[in-house]
Amino acid sequence: MLTIFFKELNTFFSSLIGYIVVGVFLGILGLIMFVFPDTSLLNYNYATLDQLFDIAPMVFAFLIPAVTMRSFAEEHQTGTIELLATRPLTDLQIVLGKFFASLALVVFALLPTLLYYYTVYQLGSPKGNLDSGAIMGSYIGLIFLAGTFVSIGVFASSLANNQIVGFILATFLCFIFHWGFYLFSKLPVFVGRVDDIVQLIGIDSHYASISRGVIDTRDIIYFISVIGIFVAMTVASLERRKW
Repeated sequence: MLTIFFKELNTFFSSLIGYIVVGVFLGILGLIMFVFPDTSLLNYNYATLDQLFDIAPMVFAFLIPAVTMRSFAEEHQTGTIELLATRPLTDLQIVLGKFFASLALVVFALLPTLLYYYTVYQLGSPKGNLDSGAIMGSYIGLIFLAGTFVSIGVFASSLANNQIVGFILATFLCFIFHWGFYLFSKLPVFVGRVDDIVQLIGIDSHYASISRGVIDTRDIIYFISVIGIFVAMTVASLERRKW
């Protein structure tokens, strides 16, 4: 698994992929948090990082599929999937290696945003007047959200022979699992009956819960379960291609 992990990381950073991902992510968040007047924290009357955690899922929904679309689709395009299958690795080890490499890249992109925290911390009146617990919870939620989107993206890539198809499919699935179930819960057939249950199926309610600074084990179990399901489905997809 470590072999695949380092191979994927080397691929990311030996080309422009890794740098573009980090640059685009930080550029979008920087514009939203410091430039655009409607969302700039400089125009707020209190210290907050809400803009970062509100916009990050939307950016992730497009950025992470762009990272994961090549995971298996490129292997199928170039014919190297057969070579990969002959290595002394199980399908699960191959999938986990690609999963953790993509997740590591996203976490690496998140690290510079700690400068935003430092900036807001310094701008507070008095200095440090912000809810650090909620911010820490939001970062934990972002990492779990990134892990979920990465598992969805890797699964989508395993289904596609074309990277663009993998990107579109992953973006669609990320949207459905994050916002789709919330929108479905607003349909008349669910309102007042099982709308709460429908919302709990989606990612948004669990991410919002962690973002409040409350680390609930039910939310942690949800994210781990969804990641595990998509990893298992990816392994099954690889085995299906062997058949």
